[in-house]
Amino acid sequence: MAVILWWGQLGAIAVLNMALWAYSGRVLARNRGSMSPEAYSARRLQLLVSAGYVFGCAFRSFLPVFDVPRVTLVDSWVSSAMVGRSVATIAELCFAIQWALLTRETARATGSLYAHIVARLVVPLLAVAEACSWYSVLTTSNLGHVFEESLWGLCAALVVVSMVMIRPRCTPIPRSVIVTWCVLGVAYVAYMFLVDVPMYWARWVADQAAGREYFTILQGVADATHRRVVTFGFEHWRTEMLWMSLYFSVAVWISISLIHAPVAQARSARAIPGRWLILAK
Repeated sequence: MAVILWWGQLGAIAVLNMALWAYSGRVLARNRGSMSPEAYSARRLQLLVSAGYVFGCAFRSFLPVFDVPRVTLVDSWVSSAMVGRSVATIAELCFAIQWALLTRETARATGSLYAHIVARLVVPLLAVAEACSWYSVLTTSNLGHVFEESLWGLCAALVVVSMVMIRPRCTPIPRSVIVTWCVLGVAYVAYMFLVDVPMYWARWVADQAAGREYFTILQGVADATHRRVVTFGFEHWRTEMLWMSLYFSVAVWISISLIHAPVAQARSARAIPGRWLILAK
C-alpha cells in the first residue's frame, strides 16, 4: 500500500509539473512584447531544453525503475531499465545544458572568467557522469553510480561557487535569486556527498564482500532490455523513494524556474523593461 500511495504521488506531481511547464510557455509568449529579442531567445531556449527534463521525469514518475536490480512496477518493455535509463540520459543532459546556459549568461554579464570556465565544463563532465551511470546499469556494479553522483555533486559545487563569485557584481533583483539558487545548490551538494554517494559506495562494498559477479556490457544490454522484476514490496523500493520523490519534484521545479529567472546583469548595465527578464550586456 505504501508503494502504491507513493507511486500515485509521483504521478500527481508529474501532471502538475507538465501543467507548470505549459503555463510557463504561455507566460513567456505573453511577455514577449516587453522583452528584447536576445532576452526572449535566451528564455525560449531554456523553455525548450526544460521540456526534455520535465517530460523525461514525468515518464519516469509514471514508470519508475530501480535500475540495477531491474525492479519495476509495470510489466512492459517501456518500463525496462534500458528504456528508463535512455529517457533519464536525455532528461539529465537537458538539465545539464540548463545549468550551462545559466552559468554562461552570468559569466557574460559580469565578465567572470571562472564562470566562463565552469559553463564550458558542466556538460562534458555530466556527459561522463551519464556514461558512468550506464556502466552501472549494464554491469550492475554500483561503482559507476559512485562516480556518477560524485560528478553531479562536483558540478553543482562549481556552479554554486561561480554564483557566489559573481553575486557582488549583479544588480539587486538577480542577486536575490542567486542567493536562492546557492542555498538550494549547497543543499543538493550536501545531499549528494553525505547521502547519495555513500549509499552507492556501501552497496558496492557489500557486493564486493559477497563476491558478486557482474555482467559484461553486452550481457548487461540483454538483461536490462528483457529482465523485469515487478514488485510493490516496500523493502524493494524504500531506498529509492526519497531521492525519486525529491528528484521528480524539487529538481523539476528548479528546471522550470530557470525559464523565468532573470539573466544576471552587471551593476553598471541598464535593465530592459520587465520585472523578471533582464538582458545580459
